[in-house]
Amino acid sequence: MTKAFAAVTAGAWPDRYTFSPAVRIGDLLFIAGTTATDDRGELVGRGDIVEQTRQIYRKFAALLAAAGASLRDIVETTEYVTTTANYKGTADVRREVFGGPPYPAATGVIVAGLLREGALIEISAVAVLRADSAAPARGPDRFEAP
Repeated sequence: MTKAFAAVTAGAWPDRYTFSPAVRIGDLLFIAGTTATDDRGELVGRGDIVEQTRQIYRKFAALLAAAGASLRDIVETTEYVTTTANYKGTADVRREVFGGPPYPAATGVIVAGLLREGALIEISAVAVLRADSAAPARGPDRFEAP
């Protein structure tokens, strides 16, 4: 038996896209691979993997808030990177985002390229939501760059 799932968006979502930014099934939220674009679809932080990472987590925060959750509800991330230059700086962003241990499980993959031109990193995530989804389970529901 297949369970129904629901798409989660944090604003307008173009009809031309054949994927959802996030999908909820039960208490799980699967966040699609995300690059550092703004509301107009323009790349943020061109050439700066740390700023691109911050922008991705800002987008995650909005999606999670739409699902009644927060960044602290993320239990797993997968990062696809095109460069290791300044990659260590993304760890500082993770510390800011997740506020300390326990951190989500994480996988990092070096790739030859990403679909979004100029993107240095793409991140996907899985979050566990509270059954009532009325409020964040723990931690802040927004991430703002320092």
